[in-house]
Amino acid sequence: MANKMEELKHKFLGLINKQPPRIPSMGFDDTNYHFSKMPTLSINSKTAQDSDRPADQDILESIEAAYFSMSEDFDICRFELSKLPETLDCDEIQRDFKNLKQQHSVVSKKVLQLILEHQNSCNDEFNTIQEILEQVKETLEKCRESRKQLNICGKQFSASLGILANYRKRKIAQVLLGNLHMIKNLHSFDKRCQQLLNDEDYAGAITELKRCQNIAIKYRHFSCVAALTYRLQETLENTDTQLDRILAQMCYHFDNDRYTKLQEAYNLLEKSQLSMIDNIHVHYITAIYNSSLNIVSSYATSDALDLAENTGKHQYTAMCQSVHQENFIPCLIQLCKILFKIVLSYHQLIKWYCNKQNDEENEDGLNTELSMCNQKLDYNVIKVWDDVQRKVSNLLLNADLANYKFDQFLQVLKVVHRLIQVGDEFCSSKSEDLQESIRKQSINYFKKYHLQRLDELKIFLENEIWELCPVKSSFSILQLQEFKSVRSILKNYKNSIQMSPTIAVYSTTSTECSSSHSQDDSSIIGNYFIRYADRGTPFETGLDETIIDEDILAVENEKSHYISDESDEEPEELKKDFVDEDNSKQSNVNKKHDKHYQNSPVLTNTTLSVIRQMGKYIQMSRLLKTIAYQIITSMNQLFDFYLYSVHLFFASDLTVSGHSLYTEELSLTIRKIKDNLILEMPNQNLEINLPEDKIMEPHLSLMVDLKQSETLYGLAERIIAVESLIFLSRQYEFLQDYLEYLVPQTNKIMLQQFFAQNITSAIHLRRPVYMAVVAQIFDLRQILVSMSKINWEVKDVMSQHNSYIDMILREVQIFRVRLDEVVHRVPISNEVLKVLWENIAHIVTHTLVQGFSEAKKCTNGGRALMQLDFTQFLTKFEKISSLRPVPHKEYVENYVKAYYLPDSELEIWVREHKEYSAKHLYGLVSCACQNNKKSRQRLLQVVEEMEKNIFSR
Repeated sequence: MANKMEELKHKFLGLINKQPPRIPSMGFDDTNYHFSKMPTLSINSKTAQDSDRPADQDILESIEAAYFSMSEDFDICRFELSKLPETLDCDEIQRDFKNLKQQHSVVSKKVLQLILEHQNSCNDEFNTIQEILEQVKETLEKCRESRKQLNICGKQFSASLGILANYRKRKIAQVLLGNLHMIKNLHSFDKRCQQLLNDEDYAGAITELKRCQNIAIKYRHFSCVAALTYRLQETLENTDTQLDRILAQMCYHFDNDRYTKLQEAYNLLEKSQLSMIDNIHVHYITAIYNSSLNIVSSYATSDALDLAENTGKHQYTAMCQSVHQENFIPCLIQLCKILFKIVLSYHQLIKWYCNKQNDEENEDGLNTELSMCNQKLDYNVIKVWDDVQRKVSNLLLNADLANYKFDQFLQVLKVVHRLIQVGDEFCSSKSEDLQESIRKQSINYFKKYHLQRLDELKIFLENEIWELCPVKSSFSILQLQEFKSVRSILKNYKNSIQMSPTIAVYSTTSTECSSSHSQDDSSIIGNYFIRYADRGTPFETGLDETIIDEDILAVENEKSHYISDESDEEPEELKKDFVDEDNSKQSNVNKKHDKHYQNSPVLTNTTLSVIRQMGKYIQMSRLLKTIAYQIITSMNQLFDFYLYSVHLFFASDLTVSGHSLYTEELSLTIRKIKDNLILEMPNQNLEINLPEDKIMEPHLSLMVDLKQSETLYGLAERIIAVESLIFLSRQYEFLQDYLEYLVPQTNKIMLQQFFAQNITSAIHLRRPVYMAVVAQIFDLRQILVSMSKINWEVKDVMSQHNSYIDMILREVQIFRVRLDEVVHRVPISNEVLKVLWENIAHIVTHTLVQGFSEAKKCTNGGRALMQLDFTQFLTKFEKISSLRPVPHKEYVENYVKAYYLPDSELEIWVREHKEYSAKHLYGLVSCACQNNKKSRQRLLQVVEEMEKNIFSR
């Protein structure tokens, strides 16, 4: 509203200064028109009725804008005439005329009002003007008087003015001399600037340069200084280039003080810190490329560059392809060294900005530019690391590592693994490119390596004579060179489990959700940017591990425990025709066994070889977690093949049924190993492609004799084989938790299944293998023939047992004496002794039941005689074997007692006791129901139905 009023005011002033236009005569008279219906309109505004007259403000606002025009060419009359239509209407003209009169009257009234309101101000201004005129007159008079006085002074003091003129010349000469000195200093600037740059006083050099530039601009009216101005500008540009070159050197060795000086210099050059970050990022990328190319080209063949130019290949890729196999590892290490220095420099650069931001925040508050610099550095750090890992990945992917020895390939893995750890510490990167490149190389290498190890294990097994490898009783796999890298990890883990079983060191959460390597060796060798901040790199130490002394072999007196004391003469015990009931000798054997061999580990050279391979596989798994499950599965195949071979060598000559000897886990494991790992012998007449993931069955060495009864059919070799397998299984169990840590979460169930089934099956192999010996010790056919000659239809209970019991006990005694000889050769644990004696009890009790079932007729006295014979056997056998109670005793007793059951209860007994064979049940029913044909037929039918059900399953 104020703007509108101001605009209206100016319009009014315009109207005041402008003469009112003259209205020309239209040439008409009102008397020429006669209007009968309309009243006569008076053109005199004073005669207009006040009731019909609008308000003054409305009239002012209705005035057209053209009337306020300041143009001298504006003609009001022509303006009004231009609005007339072609056909004139007198009434309309009268109305327009009336409006114009009203507008004119209001404007005049308003103008007069404004004049009256400002009359006092106008008078005041006029008085002010009068006062100014008086002051001007006084000033003019003073000037005239001053000039008059100056004229008098000029005539009176002409000599003094000459003195002033000379003084002026002196001052001019001094100024000229000063200018000459300044020009001289300007010409010597280059020398001073270069000295400051050599002293690394970059800010001082730039300050001096800018000072000289300002001086040169001030004195550029001198021609020599004008020429110097261009040289100063060129020097400034050269200084900027030199600073940029020094900034590029920071990519290899970051110096806090030097970078601070550079920062001050760039600030003086009025360059923002963000632009400096962009500039140094380009330098880092360039340093990575140039350094990588220089390192690889130094190990490449001489014609590599020509090949790259001729074929159009990328120069770096062509160089990587031309690195020979023997030069690859040195090239990789050198490349990692130089790239680590660049990464270390970038890390220190980030640290410099973080420290500066923290310092300034504590002093002056938040610095937005520094905060943006840190954000940009954090963003660029990923780009820098991606460029680093691409250079190393390119070298890896173009290398041929298939023919490397394991130690060489392991060294490559360690270098790459350590570089991945550097990336994790540098920017929390998983280094996917590096992991993928080494994964591809490792898959190709490991597939071939594992097949070679399986073939090697097959050769070991086929040439193994199953003798003890003389190691100390304190032997541990952690003493082996192959387990050096994980020794501390396993020890710490076991200790933590013992102290706090509820706390799992190798937690699944930390494996999946964190990049921390707290359970790996990174916790020991991490903090690379702190340890190698001043000198060195992590690729100079710890890669070529020194060979440790493996003090695992037993000394001479320990070896003597394994030397047999057997002689060519047959022991006295074997020459006797009766059984010595005194068990003192057996006690001596047990004492001797407990003293010398209880804690002695049983393993062979083959076992030791497999354990060493386990260490190598674990090293690869630790360094290659992406394919750790594949590696560990292959390592498990070594155990499977060992287990299958031991079973094949020492359980295939089992002469009795093994249905009750094999656990479900063992049977399933043997069958699965045969299907998945063992290659069937192909027909020689057929040419087929053999699968690469399978291996042919091994053959027992011809030097191993399992036919001699004097050696208990190779019992010593069998014990060494089975117990070495169990020893191997316990090493797997020792490593189980660490192996589960290495594999991904999705594969842990499969690994746990392997331990629950395959590893557990090893201890179950004792029973069938040792039964193969026991079954050959006893002449079962002769025992059954002897029992068949016994008359079981006696009426009275006899007090003397039958002779077949003495025959069995004599075989047991012979076994005990020969077992004593084996004990001198092989350390036998109590568990092995227990299995051996349980197998004897098993086969004897089943043989007795077999002989009792072949009795055609039997009386109650005959059944009592059977019980007497069995009681006699138990009494003697307990003394010899020290087994209490004797296993399978109920198997015989229940069978003998079943004869006394009535027919109705006998049927229930037959249905419940399915552990007996159909032949045993036939014999029992035939004897028990020999006088009742109907019951015999019914029970025989029940046994037949049970047998059919068994076969139908």
